[in-house]
Amino acid sequence: MPSIAVNTKDITKEDNNLGTPYDYLNLMKPRVMSLVVFTAFVGYYSATPLVENAINPILALIGIFAIALGAGASGVLNQWYDRDIDLLMERTKNRPIPSGKVQPSEALSFGIITSILSIIILGLSINWLAASLLVFTIFFYSVVYTIWLKRYTVQNIVIGGAAGAFPPIIGHICATGSFGLEALILFLIIFLWTPPHFWALALVNKSDYKAAKIPMLPIVYGDMVTRKNIFIYSLLLMPCVYLPFILNHTGIFYAVVVTILNIEFIRRSVSILKANVGSEKGLFIYSIFYLTIIFATICFDKLINNYITGQL
Repeated sequence: MPSIAVNTKDITKEDNNLGTPYDYLNLMKPRVMSLVVFTAFVGYYSATPLVENAINPILALIGIFAIALGAGASGVLNQWYDRDIDLLMERTKNRPIPSGKVQPSEALSFGIITSILSIIILGLSINWLAASLLVFTIFFYSVVYTIWLKRYTVQNIVIGGAAGAFPPIIGHICATGSFGLEALILFLIIFLWTPPHFWALALVNKSDYKAAKIPMLPIVYGDMVTRKNIFIYSLLLMPCVYLPFILNHTGIFYAVVVTILNIEFIRRSVSILKANVGSEKGLFIYSIFYLTIIFATICFDKLINNYITGQL
């Protein structure tokens, strides 16, 4: 379903003042960046026991900084292109560009420069395979998702979810110099987690997406279809989070924590399916907690295992 959003790219408020550092930080979507940093770190840390000569902590910090910078650059380019629809939505109308705090040309330059810097830093400090995947991630989010998927297909969140799932793979490559099964599992967890997470938000902010004519699932097929899809993807996600345990990448502690988290996730998904009041926002907030605890538990489980085996 093609978007027919009104092109208001040139009607943002005029402001001759340069944006503040805080405005530019907001352009980089710091909350998204924090999740990227965290998942990239988990990808790096979970891979380090697999190699004898993992990169030193200083280089690891530089690498994660470069990944964060690349994620921020993607956010800037996303907001530069989406400034027309951001102006139409209550949730986004106060972002730096539609509010006139940062001019579009400044945002575009900032996004391009930070993208190039992140790639060069990662390539020179860690390896060019990780840098190449970072290039693809930036391109996928700022071009494939932002320009095409978001405005032209109801599958925007499903396919576009891959962009947010690449950081742990990049972190793994930073540590090992190659792809690995454990990183691919982390990718799969985030990929399947994304649809129920964002569709719950779409139900909450349905009027915003309708105003901007973005073909989100509840706009195109209605609330009930969206609720059913949230439940289906929740069911698909549940067994996948056990893969690190099944493949012996984590121990029993991880399995216990995941089981507790899964029970609550399914309970909330059923609540959404029943259209209980407040269930959409409840699942959206819980899903953030859910993913954070799962990834944190992977690290903690590794820490326990390293201590037991004498690697600490």
